[in-house]
Amino acid sequence: MTVVWINGAFGAGKTTTARELVELIPNSTLFDPELIGAALSRLLPPKRLAEVDDHQDLPIWRRLVIDTAAALLAELGGTLVVPMTLLRQEYRDEIFGGLAARRISVRHLLLAPAETILRQRIAGRDPSPAVPDAETRQRQWAYDHIEPYRAALASWLTADAYPVDTSGLTPYQSAVRITEAVGSGAARPCEIVQTPEPTGETLAAGVLLFDAEDRVLLVDPTYKPGWEFPGGVVERGEAPARAGMREVAEEVGIRLREVPRLLVVDWERPAPPGHGGLRLLFDGGRLTPDQAAHVLLPGPELRAWRFATEREAAGMLPPVRYERLRWALVARERGAAVYLEAGVPVG
Repeated sequence: MTVVWINGAFGAGKTTTARELVELIPNSTLFDPELIGAALSRLLPPKRLAEVDDHQDLPIWRRLVIDTAAALLAELGGTLVVPMTLLRQEYRDEIFGGLAARRISVRHLLLAPAETILRQRIAGRDPSPAVPDAETRQRQWAYDHIEPYRAALASWLTADAYPVDTSGLTPYQSAVRITEAVGSGAARPCEIVQTPEPTGETLAAGVLLFDAEDRVLLVDPTYKPGWEFPGGVVERGEAPARAGMREVAEEVGIRLREVPRLLVVDWERPAPPGHGGLRLLFDGGRLTPDQAAHVLLPGPELRAWRFATEREAAGMLPPVRYERLRWALVARERGAAVYLEAGVPVG
């Protein structure tokens, strides 16, 4: 099962190209996630909708995109063609990682016309007659997102997606280019570790590693949003501390000689679609300058690493992980482990 995800700025011609593409790829189906946004505008209370500027910012939208794509492929098989702008890397990680967890490969393509062509296409778009002032509002929406598109191009998008310059191409010609890129293997499946989704509560072990300035090592996974500590799910029959040591060796290439000391036990409450479970943090100690200089990353699983101060980590980690780190640092200073429930100390 495969998803061909067509990315690009608003007005780049993704939907018209996708319609041509399903005629060229055998056993393919068009899935437009805009339909989910339209449904949510009717399903969610106005108060909730008013809290976001874009339906992509709703966690339920991203979850439903994953679940709907998986359900369509389970029903129909073949290839799913998805025309949808994704400019935030954390949303890309969440959606593509969720698809990978369901054993669905993603080929990520980018329609990349020159900006002058893009602006001409936006100016020539037909507005929706059902929306008041649609012409002005739709065009302004597209214009307003050119700058975020530029920022995504400069930071991550071109490195992740296979670009197709559509400046002088019709939608059909663009679809032919995409078909050729997919068929030849030039547009390869995204390298994401296909971590199976848990079916119940899990036990996970993370290890904190520090540099000479006591900054903590954080890693950036490709398959989920937000930075994380080196570590992972404890396998059946595996000791948690040993699991942390194994994950450190696999993820950053560092082999710990001693079993790390426990710092935090945190119970993470179930929050659908997650199942929660116990999260342990261990103290892996301070790395030597030579060890820190030889940190390695497995390409499909992690895209970056860095040492961060506690203040920097507060802006990089999701809140629950930051609370875990904060109490781990307290435990490290006191020399005694801390028990948390959903990030809050108990007892």
